[in-house]
Amino acid sequence: MRFTLKDYQLDAVGEVLSNLHDAMDDYRRKGRPTAFSLTATTGAGKTVMAAAVLEALFDGNDEFEFEGDKSAVVLWFTDDPSLNEQTRFRLIESADRLPYARFEVIENNFNQEKFEAGKVYFLNRQKLAKGTLLVKGEPEDGSTPFAEFSVRPDLRLYTIWDTIRNTIEDDNLTLIVILDEAHRGMKRQSKAEASEKQTIVRRLVNGSNGVPAVPIVWGISATVERFNVAMQESKGRTTYPPVIVDPARVQESGLLKDDVRLDFPSETGSFDTVLLTRATRKLVESTTLWREYAESQGDINEPVVPLMVLQVPNTPTHEMLISAVDAITEEWPSIPRDAFAHVFGDRATLELGDIEVPYVKPEQVQDLANVRILFAKDAISTGWDCPRAEILISFRPARDETHITQLLGRMVRTPLARRVPGNDRLNGVDCLLPFFDRATAKSVADVLLGNKSEGDDGTGGSGGGNGRRVLVAPVDMKANPAISAEIWECFDSLPSESLPKKTARPIKRLMSLAHALAADGIEVQAGKKAYQELFSVLDGLLARHKARVEESAQSILTVRGETIVAGLNTHGMENISFTELADDRVVEDAFKAAGRVLTLDLARRYAAYLAGPEDDESDDDGLRDSYLQVAALALVDGVKDALEREADEIAINWLSLHRVAIKDLNHERQAIYNDLVAESKDPQRIDIARPKVRTESTKTADGEPVPFRPLHLLCDSDGNFPVGELNGWEIRVVDAELARPGIVGWYRNPSRASQDALTIAYKDAGDKWRRMCPDFLFFSRGNDSDVKASIIDPHGIHFGDAMPKLRGLANFAETYGSEFHRIEAVAEVKDGVLRVLDLTKQSVREAVASASDAETLYLSAHASNY
Repeated sequence: MRFTLKDYQLDAVGEVLSNLHDAMDDYRRKGRPTAFSLTATTGAGKTVMAAAVLEALFDGNDEFEFEGDKSAVVLWFTDDPSLNEQTRFRLIESADRLPYARFEVIENNFNQEKFEAGKVYFLNRQKLAKGTLLVKGEPEDGSTPFAEFSVRPDLRLYTIWDTIRNTIEDDNLTLIVILDEAHRGMKRQSKAEASEKQTIVRRLVNGSNGVPAVPIVWGISATVERFNVAMQESKGRTTYPPVIVDPARVQESGLLKDDVRLDFPSETGSFDTVLLTRATRKLVESTTLWREYAESQGDINEPVVPLMVLQVPNTPTHEMLISAVDAITEEWPSIPRDAFAHVFGDRATLELGDIEVPYVKPEQVQDLANVRILFAKDAISTGWDCPRAEILISFRPARDETHITQLLGRMVRTPLARRVPGNDRLNGVDCLLPFFDRATAKSVADVLLGNKSEGDDGTGGSGGGNGRRVLVAPVDMKANPAISAEIWECFDSLPSESLPKKTARPIKRLMSLAHALAADGIEVQAGKKAYQELFSVLDGLLARHKARVEESAQSILTVRGETIVAGLNTHGMENISFTELADDRVVEDAFKAAGRVLTLDLARRYAAYLAGPEDDESDDDGLRDSYLQVAALALVDGVKDALEREADEIAINWLSLHRVAIKDLNHERQAIYNDLVAESKDPQRIDIARPKVRTESTKTADGEPVPFRPLHLLCDSDGNFPVGELNGWEIRVVDAELARPGIVGWYRNPSRASQDALTIAYKDAGDKWRRMCPDFLFFSRGNDSDVKASIIDPHGIHFGDAMPKLRGLANFAETYGSEFHRIEAVAEVKDGVLRVLDLTKQSVREAVASASDAETLYLSAHASNY
């Protein structure tokens, strides 16, 4: 893969491959057709995940211990012709092990007896409609297919249905159909269109007119309901549980924008021009911020160029469009004349005063940096997304909230495919709604937060879930001038924890780290040094387990079997054992198995190292012997664990040694090292990024002003920080802490796992690693005049995660408690009483470890009144 998969993507790929393995086994052994789905929210990277699956399906994958299948052939079925080429391009862009020629869009001149193994074919529903060229000549009455006739009226030897049937009936081919329901587009289908689609999908999946049912169906969808509808009439098909990606993990990954900032009038009247002027001003500000960020990162040549989408009604008047252009150019006089474009269905160039507004293809907008203002109507395009689109102003009336949320759902990807550390302004999207009142704007917010279903409208799953915020009357908070450098230095030194990875590969991690360190000039010849260290470990293991290695080698070279001899006269049977020497293929297979233990790259390099100098590599016997030694060593118990321990130790030492140098790199490079730090089975210490801009709501969804508090590390122009998102007893905690002697500042820890958040890893009830962000950090000056930090975490005892999070916080206190003044968990119990657990005490941590109920723990003698 050309892209590094996120944790949730790796998990999903592993589950899909497991389903495919079981599905192929079900079909080959029992003739049982199967189906399953992959469901993930918009922006989760479903195509990237599919590319990883296809690579493994055709060519195997050691990381997932998946053997490639030489019989597999994939038919990717979509609901829109424009998706075929888009999807094909994205798969080619993602999968570096699958060449261009293995992806083919089926055009009207397609004419093959059967599909080829190892290829992905793209077909859209419209090409299967009656009368189209691909099915031309097919009997209307469903009688004998034309494949049995020697002559066709159109000289076509095979219809597409013939090709599908012949592929399914070939025992050397296994057809997998991918139903791509992820991009349905924003246009609602008529009943006739929906019925036609259902008929075609049903026929493809279930078979008809002599075409058998498809062996395996894999659905890719933003909502699992869509796939269930497609499968509901599929009789006799075994359906596996769906692979569902948690939207909170997608949001946490940094691939999606965190904040949606809503602007709408607080009074009645016509404010379209006023808010359009405001939107233009935001676009200019965003342009400046991205340029400054690029310069700070040493990337002055390719800063993000933000785009504003201006959504108009389906039949906008010429006067409306001219008025919009005038308002934009008045606010931004220097805007280039070629900065305007549209994606209207008629595709004609618009003459708006002295400005020409050409049509552009939606999928090209992301790369057309000159386009800064894009006019759109109720939709842009099926499957369209544009990460640099950061501002949406909609002239749609309030009743069109669905069209607005659909379009916003296409603007949620982050431009850099990662968060900008500590800068909320560059991690969000602005939505300005001139014709909405507070109630309808709140409805939009509910959909974007995942609190309200969009229905089956074409984008499903655009709600961000946990981690996304919708901000009303947002204000940017910046560094508080009243906060001293000493407080910030204390903040910078605080420990945070990475989230362990279930599929951690220590050897692969070490080599990736070596490559990164060498590329950044931090550790010269890091790769060579890493291999030398690992070779030394393997040499030691080879010497220590010499006898067991020789025994394993002999077992590889000797194939044992039995011959059963039946006596015709005696009616008895005799078992005769035999042995045969293994051939080179057996040794090669054993070496491949060693590659799954040591990694194939390390196995090959170590075999070459054992074989001796390069001029000896022509000696086939010497190289074969070294392959045999490596294969035998990999079979010895404990070798893998010992090697991985050494790899982990080298990586941890390098990360510690070069921590300062890594921190001096730009954010893009730091993100690579952050991922490598997290590539571990246990939580690792990481740094917190200093926040620069925090955007907060200054009004509630009902329009009421929110309360403020002083001394926050970030503040507005008056030195205050809004606390509207806190509940009543959380504000009581803040007020109690601010009233304590020696308090010099506080920090509302972000609830999402951004780099400017202190995060703690914990295991949930299912023994899976999760990440928590304690609510508050308070900074105080003690008697020794040093500034120290305290973690104060109010958490509801009625939540199901109360005890797992308490244990995580207790474990964190066990490891890092000496670096904090206090680490306390606070809860509201009966009659509004606040109780606190002091997790710096060993006895309290032991009580947390053994407790089964949070409320009982807070009411026990281990807690005290807050």
